[in-house]
Amino acid sequence: MRIAIVSDVHGNFPALQAVVADLERERPELVVHGGDLALTGPQPADVVDLVRELEWPGVVGNTDELLWRPELRAPLQEASPGLGPLLELLFEDYAPVTRGRLGEERIEWLRGLPEEWRSGDDLALLHAAPGDLWKAPMPDADDEELREAYGKLRAELVVYCHIHQPFVRELGNGLTVANCGSVGMPFDGDPRASYLIVDDGEASVRRVEYDVERHVAALSDPGYPDVERLTRIAREGRFVAPA
Repeated sequence: MRIAIVSDVHGNFPALQAVVADLERERPELVVHGGDLALTGPQPADVVDLVRELEWPGVVGNTDELLWRPELRAPLQEASPGLGPLLELLFEDYAPVTRGRLGEERIEWLRGLPEEWRSGDDLALLHAAPGDLWKAPMPDADDEELREAYGKLRAELVVYCHIHQPFVRELGNGLTVANCGSVGMPFDGDPRASYLIVDDGEASVRRVEYDVERHVAALSDPGYPDVERLTRIAREGRFVAPA
C-alpha cells in the first residue's frame, strides 16, 4: 500500500496547495496528516477546510491542542524555562489570532483528532512521542533514544512529526523510525515543503517547491503577529529564535 504522510502545515496554504498538487502526481492510496495544521500561519481556516474536504485522517499536534488548553503554558514553562519567549508568542500572540480566524467549529474538529493513528502492525503515526505532544527526539538522536521512544509502539514503521526535520532511520530488529518534516515551516535549511511517502513499508522523503513569497505576502495581513521572524523562517527554511 502506498501512503503519504503530511504534517506541520502551520497555516501555510500555498505550501499545502503545492503538496496536494504533488500528491496528485504521486497517487498514494491514502493520505494521513500528522497535526499542527493551523497555528503560526496566516491562513489556518483555508488549511483546515482543505484537509477536511480531502477527508484525510490524522492526529492532533501540540499547537493544535494549545488552542483549547491555555493551562498548558505554565507547566511547559516550568519544565523548560528557556522556552519562555517562544511560549509567550504561541499562547499570547498566535493563539488568539488563530482562534479568531478558525472559529469554534473548526477548533472542535481539531479537538476531536486522536493522538495516534495506525495501519495494523505495519505503521504507527503520532505527532511527537507517545503520551507527549511537545517533546520528541531530534534527527541526531542515537538509535537507542529512538528505540526507547518508539519501540514500545510495536510497529514496523513509526512516523512522528513535530521537529520539522525529515529523516528515515532503520534501527534493526524490524523497526524503522521516520520523520516527515514540515509542509509549511521546514527547519532543516531547505525551504521546500516536506512530506513522507510510505510504499509497501519503505519510507522516503519528498520535497516540493512552493510559492514562498505568496505565503510571505499573506503574513503581512493586518493584525498578524511576528511577521519579520516568520518571513525569515519561510525564506531560509530554518528555525529563528524569538527575540
